[in-house]
Amino acid sequence: MTTATAARPTARAYGVWLVALVAYAVAVFHRASLGVAGVEAQQRFDAGASAVSLFLVLQLAVYAGMQVPVGVALDRFGSKRMILAGAVTMAAGQLVLALATDVPTAVAARVLVGAGDAMTFISVLRVVGFWFPGTAVPLITQLTGILGQLGSVAAAYPLVALLHSTSWTATFLGAAGTGLLVAVLVLVALADAPAGTELPRAAGMAEVRRSLALTWREPGTRIGLYTHLVTQFSGTVFALLWGYPFLVLGQGLSPATAAGLLTLLVLVGMGVGPLLGRLCARWPLRRSDLVFTILALTAAAWTVVLLWPGRAPLPVLVLLVVVLGTNGPGSMIGFDYARTWNPAERQGSASGVVNVGGFVASLLTVLAVGAVLDLLTPGGSTDYSLDAFRTAFAVQYLFWAIGLLGVVRHRRQLRARLAGDGVVLAPLVVAVGARLRGRSAYH
Repeated sequence: MTTATAARPTARAYGVWLVALVAYAVAVFHRASLGVAGVEAQQRFDAGASAVSLFLVLQLAVYAGMQVPVGVALDRFGSKRMILAGAVTMAAGQLVLALATDVPTAVAARVLVGAGDAMTFISVLRVVGFWFPGTAVPLITQLTGILGQLGSVAAAYPLVALLHSTSWTATFLGAAGTGLLVAVLVLVALADAPAGTELPRAAGMAEVRRSLALTWREPGTRIGLYTHLVTQFSGTVFALLWGYPFLVLGQGLSPATAAGLLTLLVLVGMGVGPLLGRLCARWPLRRSDLVFTILALTAAAWTVVLLWPGRAPLPVLVLLVVVLGTNGPGSMIGFDYARTWNPAERQGSASGVVNVGGFVASLLTVLAVGAVLDLLTPGGSTDYSLDAFRTAFAVQYLFWAIGLLGVVRHRRQLRARLAGDGVVLAPLVVAVGARLRGRSAYH
């Protein structure tokens, strides 16, 4: 992939990035819209926790399952077409949800949202790669992931306020209209690359299959996948669906306080992300230490909350939310691994593979939490007890263990490679690839 070659980003580059960023933020808004309306969804569709979980599980399953195909299509059709298609698809999903009165229709709506969402983030990353010089790519990538989470704030406040003051149909019709406005903005103002940029040729199917195989066999891709898995899913599950009911029904907080905590989660991520980006650039051989730190803090915070006798005090819940705010930025380290260890022509497929990890863990956790809540709550009631929430959220420990083992295993493989290449040369190669160019260590 050819990137911008200017020493400094141009004003045009920032303008194009802002358009792409708005598209991603609205995608996050669509993604999070059901989570803050989870209780209302159960009432509207007369559904239990497992059924509502299914909405999000299928949405995330479609998102995760489409990452690699989207990566291939991205190289063929470009970012503008993919982001535009994603915006229109998500708007269609919100329109269907606005009119839905039964579970199957609502599920179909969320599948459309997941499909459109899948087309957006890695397409925005490709825009960053073309419009910004390599030294700026890691920081702009972190800022993209962080600022895009403002869409969650829009879901937590304006959407909830509209839902409570109007109706389900009016609220999600408004969400669909927002998606169409973004589609128009992308059509008018987004460009794949600066004028005169040489775009990579579209690969044939045989070449695509070979590239995907090489991408998967690369330990740097797989440590990226497990990094994304182990750092992302807990915060995602909390923000997208089960955090709000846990805080309101389990911990007895007011809806306004719960929405404030979800906003705090986003704000913490906005502060932590640039710091993690700079640390990864300065010490690329210590990225796994950051991953282990985020994992340890997350598991410890949840352990305190789940073992607290009775409802946890508000400061303890604030601490949990602050720690969960590091999960999103931490998962971006996975993309940094993929960028470092894969050549430029495999960046799209590598990013797609990495992006699968956290969302597969997220959808399985969402499904497991809903199943446990239904199992421990008699009669299909939505009045879940604190003990039911404690048991349900304990399923996270399984996925933390899986992610930890994956990171440790592939870190050993990478370190063995570095040792074989020589203790002086190998750090230089990685540092130059990750820090100076912001691209592949092999390009």
